[in-house]
Amino acid sequence: MSSEFGKILRVGVFGQSHGGAVGVTVQGLPAGESIDLEELQRFLDRRKPGTSPLSTARKEADAPEFLSGLEGGKTCGAPLCAVIWNGDQRSSDYGELRDRPRPGHADYTAWVKWDGRADMRGGGHFSGRLTAPLCVAGGIAKQILAHRGVYVGAHLASVGGVRDAPLPLHPTAALFAEVAAKPFPVLDDDAGARMQAEILAAKNDLDSVGGVIECAAVGLPAGLGEPMFDGVENRLAAALFGIPAVKGVEFGAGFDAAARRGSENNDPFLMEDGKIRTETNRAGGILGGITTGMPVTLRAAFKPTPSIGRPQRTVSLSRGENTELQIHGRHDPCIAHRAVPVVEAVTAAVLLDMLLEGNHGTF
Repeated sequence: MSSEFGKILRVGVFGQSHGGAVGVTVQGLPAGESIDLEELQRFLDRRKPGTSPLSTARKEADAPEFLSGLEGGKTCGAPLCAVIWNGDQRSSDYGELRDRPRPGHADYTAWVKWDGRADMRGGGHFSGRLTAPLCVAGGIAKQILAHRGVYVGAHLASVGGVRDAPLPLHPTAALFAEVAAKPFPVLDDDAGARMQAEILAAKNDLDSVGGVIECAAVGLPAGLGEPMFDGVENRLAAALFGIPAVKGVEFGAGFDAAARRGSENNDPFLMEDGKIRTETNRAGGILGGITTGMPVTLRAAFKPTPSIGRPQRTVSLSRGENTELQIHGRHDPCIAHRAVPVVEAVTAAVLLDMLLEGNHGTF
């Protein structure tokens, strides 16, 4: 199904933004893993709406209810199922949009694919609301990876034209925890203040702004992945593009590598504490689809929120003519800062899946 990913660890999300609940199923979790539910809730709280003027005013507890898969705080080998009940929908805000698809949204493509029968209130199954249960699965995956010394963390690399400091060559679990504990997920708080000003300026203009998230995974063994079409980049990119609003993914130096010479882009090898490492990490910890043992680094680009308060041109589906719409309701002027834990979640779930598949180390 299109709303699932993974081979050994199979993650599937279900629900609609304004339905009764959204949820997740996870198959293939190793049994006997202790899951700290308080830590998981803190992870979910980093994504949830209604916490600041920088995000939508929709209020949701985002507290998962586990129906299966956990017993006594540990995974029990059975498929895990968790639901998050929706409690603050305002479907009336979307009534006039049934006939007029919002520019930048999936309203039109869903109308074409399902002959006008799709539930698109709040974005329906295409909504960023579906990233809440995705974070349940990824938050659990992060904890299981941490039990093996593998850590995943991210920060908001840029908003509009404002950039944060980049991650260091060797980020640490302590650095990831420090960023995660901040109300705004950046390395440089001064840059974070400028980003917030950029978001509020867009909000005041009845507009929106996009951003880029940089993520890294440390502690991975060398040799994980396959060449050609089943490499680490392939698996991560396929899942990351499933996050609503992601329009670009790059690894290591990414597109900047195209402007360099080989002598500038190659990462020289060296021996360090008896292990083979590289002096730089422009490859993003991956060569030929296989991990090198260096941190895996990636960036995901998020488009500006399509729902803006300015008048926009569209069409009437019923009348087949040009028209205009002005979107009302509660929407994020920028979704990138709330998506930082989502990128972490997807990255962690994919890497755990690959480690389980390869039965690496203690797996």
